[in-house]
Amino acid sequence: MTTSVLLIGAFGRVGTAIIDHLADDDRYEFTYLDRESHPEYDAHVADIADYEAIRPAFEGQNAVVHLAGNPSPGAPWGDILPSNIVGTYNVLEAACDAGVERVVFASTNHVMGEYRIDREPELYDDEPEFEVDHTDSPRPDSYYAVSKLFGEHLGRYYVEHEGMPSRFYALRIGWVLDAEEDGPFGPPERRVAAGELERGTAEYRRAVNHWKAHWCSRRDVARLVDHTLRDESVAFDVFYARSASDHSWFDMDHARDVLGFEPVDDAEAHEPPA
Repeated sequence: MTTSVLLIGAFGRVGTAIIDHLADDDRYEFTYLDRESHPEYDAHVADIADYEAIRPAFEGQNAVVHLAGNPSPGAPWGDILPSNIVGTYNVLEAACDAGVERVVFASTNHVMGEYRIDREPELYDDEPEFEVDHTDSPRPDSYYAVSKLFGEHLGRYYVEHEGMPSRFYALRIGWVLDAEEDGPFGPPERRVAAGELERGTAEYRRAVNHWKAHWCSRRDVARLVDHTLRDESVAFDVFYARSASDHSWFDMDHARDVLGFEPVDDAEAHEPPA
């Protein structure tokens, strides 16, 4: 049976990764919603802060993958409120009203960001000596992170009190890059090109290890979403989305044990630039 999936925020980095890796999969029929049009795809063009504008897109959907919102950890509250708070409420309310069974929500590693801040910069000298999992208390590092925690808790509320959606998956996604620089060396190398970093220094190694710890390849994030769309065991749960890395301090056993997800990309397998 084909699963109808509404992909919200379809043309951002994570959305295009899902399109690249899942849109041709016969198990899924995707509908796209974004606040901007795309030259290659038909889409519902609407802002998630406008409930009436987005509501028609939910009709007949089996699942929603909600990726839209302000993605900046540095954004002020006034920029976060309409998209990440009101918009997430609108998405869940529309899913509930339309009887959508499943919502996959793009949360973030920043909900645990203060654990990192406490341990920097030494955290990225070697393999980390600690790990956080889905049971550890969140320690958000920004208004952005607080808004993602709101989305996680609101999703649980709808599952447990409204009954629809009946399944909610919060994915605390790491750093997903554009296709042309998908890997842990791209952003540090941009800083080298800008004269901000020098290869071979301790600061450069820390920057690379930082990206290795947080990087989630485009293929792996799409595969994790695929696992959530096929799962029949979860009502509400939280999972970290990462590719494999010796420098990661995020638990991946939970996604493996519950969803059967195993990263296929490994940050340590990437060769440093010449």
